[in-house]
Amino acid sequence: MNFFAVLFALLCEQLKPLPHGNKVHLAVIAWVRWTGRNFDAGKAHHANVVWAITVLGPALLAALIHIALSHFSLILALGFNVLVLYLTLGFRQFSHYFTDIRDALERADEMEARRLLAEWRHLDASELPRTELLRHVIEHSLLAAHRHVFGVFFWFILLSTLALGPAGAVLYRMAEFASRYWAFKSRTIDAPTNERLMLVSRQVFGWVDYLPARLTATGFAIVGNFEEAVNSWRRDAALWLHPNEGIILASAAGALGVQLGGAAAPGITPDRSKTFGAGGDVDATGAAGSTGGQLPQLGHLQSVVGLIWRSVVLWMLLLALLTLANLVG
Repeated sequence: MNFFAVLFALLCEQLKPLPHGNKVHLAVIAWVRWTGRNFDAGKAHHANVVWAITVLGPALLAALIHIALSHFSLILALGFNVLVLYLTLGFRQFSHYFTDIRDALERADEMEARRLLAEWRHLDASELPRTELLRHVIEHSLLAAHRHVFGVFFWFILLSTLALGPAGAVLYRMAEFASRYWAFKSRTIDAPTNERLMLVSRQVFGWVDYLPARLTATGFAIVGNFEEAVNSWRRDAALWLHPNEGIILASAAGALGVQLGGAAAPGITPDRSKTFGAGGDVDATGAAGSTGGQLPQLGHLQSVVGLIWRSVVLWMLLLALLTLANLVG
């Protein structure tokens, strides 16, 4: 059942991707704002309460709906799983930016590529050299693929084996979103927030993402240059400020034979408290140094696409084998 839920969700997402700024995304933003406004009184211990309501509340609701539907019909439960995965799992939630940037670079329109990167990641790309522009596109694309696909995939499979349905997918996406939202809000002009809430959301998401990040890095190593990926993982992962991001990017750098790592691009910090959407931590890809490998070239963008898709096929094959073994058993 899990295999078919993931497969159907990916197919639906490829055929009918969610539009940018869709109602579900706006509802999630409204939910996170509401919980912060109504349950955060500024005290340190309130951060734990706000995080639990914001993240665990929707995950628990998804689990209860799945359990209730399972009592009536497995088909209804499967349909609910597909719906939730469609909303949380997928390439097209970020890949349109990647594709548009690649097309702009193929037309030699670097100004448009910089504009798209700035719009996507909310950073200042106007002064980036071409190799740095490509590096940021590669790094942000790899992290986006992890958070939109592989992280969701892992938590969905883990909790669905415990008969909790799509609760894991909701848990992961809400934890990632909350960490990004509160970190951004803390930097927004005239929008003070509980500093403890930002720290808690980041720390807990680090725990939630601990195993998925290592599985993603392992997948990149298996479908890429395994020896170089493992060597880069061991040697260079510590260059990045955030350990989970460092492991993913170092492994991918070795798997692709491309040089990643270096200073993060400058951020842009206008008041976006009412327009929070894409973006994220500007320092997410900042590193104390660079990995080995070739300087990023335009051809590496296609290599990134191949690496991600091969990883998806790898994990889908493993899930299919587990499903088959369960049916036979």
